[in-house]
Amino acid sequence: MDAVKQGADTLFILLGATMVLAMHAGFAFLELGTVRKKNQVNALVKILVDFAVSTIAYFFVGYAVAYGTAFFVGAETLAAKNGYELVKFFFLLTFAAAIPAIVSGGIAERARFGPQLIATAVLVGLIYPLFEGMVWGGRFGVQGWIKDLTGAEFHDFAGSVVVHAVGGWIGLAAVLLLGARANRYRKDGGMSAHPPSSIPFLALGAWVLAVGWFGFNVMSAQTLDKISGLVAVNSLMAMVGGTLIAALMGRNDPGFAYNGPLAGLVAVCAGSDVMHPIGALVVGGVAGAIFVALFTLTQNRWKIDDVLGVWPLHGLCGTWGGIACGAFGQPALGGLGGVGFGAQMLGTLLGVAWAFLGGLAVYGVLRAVTGLRLSAEEEYEGADLSIHRIGATPEREASW
Repeated sequence: MDAVKQGADTLFILLGATMVLAMHAGFAFLELGTVRKKNQVNALVKILVDFAVSTIAYFFVGYAVAYGTAFFVGAETLAAKNGYELVKFFFLLTFAAAIPAIVSGGIAERARFGPQLIATAVLVGLIYPLFEGMVWGGRFGVQGWIKDLTGAEFHDFAGSVVVHAVGGWIGLAAVLLLGARANRYRKDGGMSAHPPSSIPFLALGAWVLAVGWFGFNVMSAQTLDKISGLVAVNSLMAMVGGTLIAALMGRNDPGFAYNGPLAGLVAVCAGSDVMHPIGALVVGGVAGAIFVALFTLTQNRWKIDDVLGVWPLHGLCGTWGGIACGAFGQPALGGLGGVGFGAQMLGTLLGVAWAFLGGLAVYGVLRAVTGLRLSAEEEYEGADLSIHRIGATPEREASW
């Protein structure tokens, strides 16, 4: 029976890893559909190559930083328990690789390719795993410190803060250091609107992300005996809550309607295992409202050119999710309990501060040493032709 359980657990987490791997296609198509036509190829290539760099950085450095486990042993050792530890690495890698995928959407259309790959290696190899290790790896004594102060440990079941808030706040730092796209905000106070290049591709990306999210959340149990239908239904309710509120507040704008479910899913990750489904619906709805309101403010009033709105979507909705877990996870609001509001506040603020300062450090050094932006001419021509030498839809066929 032990052998059967080991095999079942390995298959379970492998399916989760595969579903979250598919989410990276969602990131790619969401960005492709949102950016202008001259930057579509760049969106596709960035997500794929960032994932490859993330794999190397996390395998050789990041996983050991987070969990104290390295892979410099024989294959016989690695294959123990049906290779469960290897597949667990694969699963957690797909979470780690979401950090540069999130950042990619904020800095789209004007970032250089090489410096972003360097940033990816540092973020996935060091910045993200240090906080991941604090929360999920039980390392560095941080959870014990939070428990001593508040009476409970910081709870983040599937990464509202560890993944999404961290990615979103790193993204904000990168966007601020990179600056707005050329001619986005003019000196006379006017703004150039850049509508999505493909609503169908944007919608496809959002759908792929939403479906994969059920692997992201449910499979965070990591073993089959800990699987919970509550996590699945809470994810569903938060998704629809975010959709409805974003569609309503966004006046049926498809960009808001399709980011609404993602906002809800970001927010529910932390407490999806302890909330009541009605609580999850409320948490998702509030997240949808946060995204619409703050995306509009950042773009129009504060003039922060966050192309996909990764700070409102991941940074702020993830922050909300971490804090909301401490309220909606309480028995008084129908939750299972075992979480503390003070612990959630402290852990969330710690994650936000770590991510923003880490993002400023990584991208600040890169800006000083290598530069972050394409030249004005390259940006005008578009990242597709400037970096990859081909557009998404060449205007004429080659002559053979």
